[in-house]
Amino acid sequence: MLKIRHIAFASEHPGKAAEFYKSVFGFKELSRFGLDPARPDEAQRPSGVFLTDGTLNIAILKLPEIMLGKMGDSGIHHFGVVVENVEDWSVRLEAMGAPCIVGRDDIPPGAHVELKFMGPDGVVFDITENLWPGSEPVEAPSAS
Repeated sequence: MLKIRHIAFASEHPGKAAEFYKSVFGFKELSRFGLDPARPDEAQRPSGVFLTDGTLNIAILKLPEIMLGKMGDSGIHHFGVVVENVEDWSVRLEAMGAPCIVGRDDIPPGAHVELKFMGPDGVVFDITENLWPGSEPVEAPSAS
């Protein structure tokens, strides 16, 4: 069974949202990008903060333009699972009717490689071979 190790929320201001979740739930901050500490009331697009509860990597993102309109633009955005082989899983998912909506060509150089698919009811999920920072290790099953 695959284990969820990543969940992403879309937010208009990831920094402010992260501060809320850190203070309310005690989540630990792992990293942030695209936010200027000198301008705490502004959040450029894209920007984000990565948190963890010790098991999951929790991304709070102001989505890049390329993703707007493809998926929900606010609230819970997608979840992610670790798989043994992204290519094998991509073939399996597309054969089951889940189209890839963000592929390798859409991933900026140096970014965490995760391919996004759309499942039933428009639910978006991603697959990766690499754990997200702060997520608990898991034995990744094969696509067969």
